[in-house]
Amino acid sequence: MKRRDFLKTAAAGAAIAGATGLGGLLTGCAGERGDGWAGLAAGGKGMRLSFMPYELQLRHTFTVSSYSRKTTPGVQVRIDYEGYTGYGEASMPPYLGQTVESVTGFLSKVDLGQFSDPFQLETILAYVDSLSPGDGAAKAAIDIALHDLVGKLMGQPWWRIWGLDPSKAPDTTFTIGIDTPDIVREKTRECADRFNILKVKVGLDNDKEMIRTIREVTDLPLAVDANQGWKDREKALDEIHWLKENGIVMVEQPMPKERLEDNAWITERSPLPIFADEAIQRLADIPSIKGAYHGINIKLMKCTGMREAWKMVNYARAEGMKVMVGCMTETSCAVSAAAQLSPAVDFADLDGNLLITNDLFRGMEVVKGRITLPDRPGIGVEMI
Repeated sequence: MKRRDFLKTAAAGAAIAGATGLGGLLTGCAGERGDGWAGLAAGGKGMRLSFMPYELQLRHTFTVSSYSRKTTPGVQVRIDYEGYTGYGEASMPPYLGQTVESVTGFLSKVDLGQFSDPFQLETILAYVDSLSPGDGAAKAAIDIALHDLVGKLMGQPWWRIWGLDPSKAPDTTFTIGIDTPDIVREKTRECADRFNILKVKVGLDNDKEMIRTIREVTDLPLAVDANQGWKDREKALDEIHWLKENGIVMVEQPMPKERLEDNAWITERSPLPIFADEAIQRLADIPSIKGAYHGINIKLMKCTGMREAWKMVNYARAEGMKVMVGCMTETSCAVSAAAQLSPAVDFADLDGNLLITNDLFRGMEVVKGRITLPDRPGIGVEMI
């Protein structure tokens, strides 16, 4: 049996047995590719890790309660191994506190030549995580590329490896940022006939105007994200009751994450489910916010990637919490990676690739508002 066929057969058997400790191999020494990708490379039969900065261009100025932007810095990652390529991505919106320089600096110091088994994700990613206390987006880029690679070695998409049913993937929200009434109407008209639920950024003093403006165009269900913008819990609760009367179905991060008791007070009284966003980063954060929110929003760029995200889904479910999977503004690479989790969640906000004009990949699609997962192996993407 050829080694490549052996890897596929062994991995398939592990998946059937319920194993989730699959992994990828990365070995390298300093080097550069001649096609714009720079980074770590290994000759012979080893792995090659490459990366390049790639700035995402937004279709519209994106405004939340704390800032506006027209672009999002990012870094694209690829891992090449014996004719297979795994793709990954780091996306760094301002509030993450990461930069192209910090991500490429982290990637440049990763030394994975010590690993010999391409399926030991747990060991490999634990090592990557140990290199710094932060750098979530950089770690996610490696994690996604490794998952893509291992899925391709197995010949299976990750939703199947995890035992999920793609027909259970939910509708995705489409985000409308804070803006003037005319722009909000324009954005709503652009998307109202393509989606079954919209997401509205709130948290300033024009929240009700935003909702009323959208209601001039559509009566679709709405999710709202305050991005920690509300400061008075009594007013926040009053607004949530008003929002429920106007077709809103859930609320993200109503108050600053540091005000845990105020968020818990709102959650206890809210007629709508309250989800933690900025208050939740990683698996270890769940115990500290249990009871303060009805659910959590998992984002790969915050939690370091697919492996930890899958653990978070299962932990939250065991604690009786609702689960949402979200994204930053990203290409179809990272969005498709997050979409592999979507059949296991209650809500999905996976529109980051739809908010940009310069996507590099084809991956998961939104068909009549619903997430549609491809049957391609790994994270299901191919370069355009």
